[in-house]
Amino acid sequence: MKNTAIINGLVYTASSNPEIPFNLENGAILITDGKIAAVGNNVDIPSNAEIFDVSGKIVTPGLIDAHCHIGISEDGATSAGRDTNESSQPVTAEVRALDAVNPKDIAFEDAIAAGVTCVQTDPGSANIIGGDTLVMKTWGSAIVDELVVLSPSGVKAALGENPKRVYGSQNKMPRTRMGNAAVMRTALLQAKDYLRKKEASSEKPDKAPGFDLGKESLARVIKKELPLRIHCHRADDIITAIRIAREFDIDISLEHCTEGDKVALHVKDSGYPVTMGPSLTDKSKLEVKDIGFAAPVALSQAGVKLALVTDHPVFPLQYLRICAGLAIREGMDEELALLAITRYPAEIAGVSHRVGSIEPGKDADLVVWTKDPFEYDSKAVFTFIQGQPVYKANL
Repeated sequence: MKNTAIINGLVYTASSNPEIPFNLENGAILITDGKIAAVGNNVDIPSNAEIFDVSGKIVTPGLIDAHCHIGISEDGATSAGRDTNESSQPVTAEVRALDAVNPKDIAFEDAIAAGVTCVQTDPGSANIIGGDTLVMKTWGSAIVDELVVLSPSGVKAALGENPKRVYGSQNKMPRTRMGNAAVMRTALLQAKDYLRKKEASSEKPDKAPGFDLGKESLARVIKKELPLRIHCHRADDIITAIRIAREFDIDISLEHCTEGDKVALHVKDSGYPVTMGPSLTDKSKLEVKDIGFAAPVALSQAGVKLALVTDHPVFPLQYLRICAGLAIREGMDEELALLAITRYPAEIAGVSHRVGSIEPGKDADLVVWTKDPFEYDSKAVFTFIQGQPVYKANL
């Protein structure tokens, strides 16, 4: 049994447990075999524990990016390392991000040096239905299967300009926003019909429909086993995503939600969570002309559960905390900003039972910072993943 203790730091637990303070002065965290065993001011630390005295430092949960393309769109690899979009047809529910991730992407090294310990990596947004997403750790193995926390964690989908551009240029549907919505509805209806036929043939196997990998994937969305993770920047696309989700009674997350501030109450009333961002990047197309921090501030103030994301490599994943710091500067509550890069992305991605907060029983994914992580000159001193110190800064 391996014991490690991190002591004397200011611990931001991000916990929802009323028995665990959100901010813990002179806190101690006991780690046993990669799991958090205890957190508090009076933790019994075994005599054989390896001690990390972090006096004067701040400790947070490992940061989580709930929408990125790390390992699929590799840093510095140009077209040879870009496997984000299977843009050969607008519905490719059968493809899996798992099959495209290269754990040797240099971005994983940048992630751990910046305290990002867990990510949800997705297919891109060229297709109306893009394929399965997954959640993984950013350190631990050269084999992606051994990094996985949850796969699949959802099915990627997209509305807006990207599918229009990709398939309009091929002179095929969808070429308009009407076409986008029609293709999405058709795919969901086909999955629903496929599932109905399968269930109806349970006692008559000869009547079963032929096996269809894509429809199997979307059938899990119809059954609410997986959420549809819908790329939607513009306000009208956000409302279309909500409309379709209600039509089919499915779970979704609103990905990007750049104009979410324009429809903040509708987003709140929908009950669907948001992965917000990237807010710190260029205005690369019409639907992101209002990109910035107005939306995360407005949505958080409206009570929407949101995660701040980088959409890496659109904005480098190692600057996730900077996005949170800028959101605070523009009016976002500081505790909500911390939750937006720790517990909330874990909850939205379906992995909060393992990561996202400093609580007994969870993975010991932790970061020790020189100072407030929302300050631009703060640095990660140590990054722990499952209790292992995977990064140490040269200060």
